[in-house]
Amino acid sequence: MTNNELPIAVETVGANPVRFWGLDTAERVRRIAAKAGLGGSGAPVVLADAGHVFDPAWLRHVAAQPGTVLTLAGRPVLAHARTEREAADIRAAMRETAPLPETVTVTAYEDGAEIENTTLRKRERPFLLELTPETRRAAERASYYGAYKGVTDLLTKYLWPELALWLTRLAARIGLSPNAVTAIGAALCVAATFAFAWGAYWTGMAMALVFMVLDTVDGKLARCTVTSSWWGNVFDHGIDLVHPPFWWWFWATGLVHVGLGLSDTLFWWVQGTMIAGYVLQRAIEGAFMWQFGGMDAHVWRPFDSRFRLITARRNPNMLILFVSLLFGRPDVGIVAVAVWTAASFAVHLIRLGQALQRRARGQAITSWLAQG
Repeated sequence: MTNNELPIAVETVGANPVRFWGLDTAERVRRIAAKAGLGGSGAPVVLADAGHVFDPAWLRHVAAQPGTVLTLAGRPVLAHARTEREAADIRAAMRETAPLPETVTVTAYEDGAEIENTTLRKRERPFLLELTPETRRAAERASYYGAYKGVTDLLTKYLWPELALWLTRLAARIGLSPNAVTAIGAALCVAATFAFAWGAYWTGMAMALVFMVLDTVDGKLARCTVTSSWWGNVFDHGIDLVHPPFWWWFWATGLVHVGLGLSDTLFWWVQGTMIAGYVLQRAIEGAFMWQFGGMDAHVWRPFDSRFRLITARRNPNMLILFVSLLFGRPDVGIVAVAVWTAASFAVHLIRLGQALQRRARGQAITSWLAQG
């Protein structure tokens, strides 16, 4: 077995009394390493300085670069030591008792060091900060916003990030797990469905809003505390995938309780459009990823990223329904959601066709985020 084939160990150098998202730095590094499939003892080894915190992507990046040392303000933070001797020299450098060995390649974070985000097909510069009592909150904020991967809807992006940050900190402080947050949200989701069915739209809207915020919190909590799991992902995304059609259905049936019931013809037109549009739009997004190597349809061109802000998914649709309640016309709101669903489906279908056409002409289909 060659040195490159040896399992890569991960070790935290030093100690730090400051906790980050409720974790000491050694435990956080251990969790990041476990998620990356790293661990063991001896060399090769990735060394992490306990005085700093960093995005998990940096550990994976350094683990893939033998002999690399990532520094901040001249201080080694992450290093991939190839031998026991090299590891000993780097440990001494992290403890500020010796210079870095001449055998390593130094990458300075402050010089604009970047890594490749394979999901979004772009280069990015994840956070890396010194962890002190004074910098902890800023570091947690950087970690939280670093967990916002990809493009999203306008409510998640603009309306409640600060509220979700506060709730994520609270959950971490009291030891609430991401799955527990998801379970609380799921209960509110079901309760909102019943409220819509009974025509109690404002009550249902309030519960739905809390659920929608918690739907942000559970994912951010999992990423920030490095506790994401297969089951948690299935639980969270399964609820996200299944519940919207039920909300639209029972919103429409609940109209009879407020004297605004739809005619049979209009009811079935609305339901057919929303359900078919919802399923087909998701199918188009899946087809785009299948055709173009896993690239999300919403990161192809700037238009696609901007359209993702308002496309007919749950949150933008709920904004339409909220406005309809302000005017006392929940019936008009659900019809508007159906119309917007049909329009969004048409846009996605056209964009898929355009991408296929351009590829047929020999043009590469790449994310605009990877350019520049």
